[in-house]
Amino acid sequence: MSARDTDWDGVRLHVVTGKGGTGKTTVAAALALALAAGGRKVLLVEVEGRQGIAQLFDCPPLPYEERRVAVAPDGGDVYALAIDTEDALIEYLEMFYNLKRAGKAMSKLGVVDFVTTIAPGLRDVILTGKTSESVRRKKKDGSFIYDAVVMDAPPTGRITKFLNVNDEISGLAKVGPVRNHADTVMKVVRSPETAVHFVTLLEEMPVQETMDGIHDLTEVGLPVGGVIINMEHTPVLTEDDLAAAAAGTLDADEILRGVKAAGLEHDAESIATALAAEAGEHARRTALQRREKERLEAIDRPRYTLPLLSDGMDLAGLYDLAAALRAQGAA
Repeated sequence: MSARDTDWDGVRLHVVTGKGGTGKTTVAAALALALAAGGRKVLLVEVEGRQGIAQLFDCPPLPYEERRVAVAPDGGDVYALAIDTEDALIEYLEMFYNLKRAGKAMSKLGVVDFVTTIAPGLRDVILTGKTSESVRRKKKDGSFIYDAVVMDAPPTGRITKFLNVNDEISGLAKVGPVRNHADTVMKVVRSPETAVHFVTLLEEMPVQETMDGIHDLTEVGLPVGGVIINMEHTPVLTEDDLAAAAAGTLDADEILRGVKAAGLEHDAESIATALAAEAGEHARRTALQRREKERLEAIDRPRYTLPLLSDGMDLAGLYDLAAALRAQGAA
């Protein structure tokens, strides 16, 4: 699939957010693999200090430097960067104030924690700034170092505040390097080259947070990308059986006969009872998924669906999710 076949042709910064527990880090990693496929070079950035990327790619904890963590299908490369706030602040002071030694001294004195606590907007400027610098960075020939950058961003409830750095530092700096840096960051974040994607499960709370987050981003003029439905359960019963299971009217004798036909004669009745209960729960979950999916259809943004991996998440599963995103035109 060529870049022109994707929903995000021309987008170079993909910000991935989602309610906690929806698997946003996994989706961000899969998206990075998908974008790198076919010989491209992609940077995957982590800003929350959890080393989630290292765990996914089964590698040692990442230092504060860009390192290759995976080879994508057809020869592309995925690099990763776990941004350390302290190191990034020292780098920031050196870059804009020529205060490298002072920055190191501040770190030892605990001033870094103090500064980012009393001025959390500065912390967000530093984190988003490091990411936007990676988006803008070029080689000597004028071409970009990375074809795309994927940010594993903070959860949905904080994403608008995190990205809207100009508002966050309005009371901190009206002029000077901090303000100029924030303005540069916002040019990247607000540009057509950026898309903020929302990861959700087909459950009431994640879907509601997704809808609220999209509304909040739209209100402040930040670019909304797509909605990625993660861990969708595939129905294993027919429509008639789903209806019967939901109503509690499945044929108990038929289930019992099936259990015995499978050679489970011992304690067959209790097994049949447990299977009927499980079928009821499956029917309820399927109905919930369909209801929440209908709610998401009201959002006029591209939607992608990733399956629940029955064998759990591992590196092979990550590649499977990347292939699914590519097949749906996300990359």
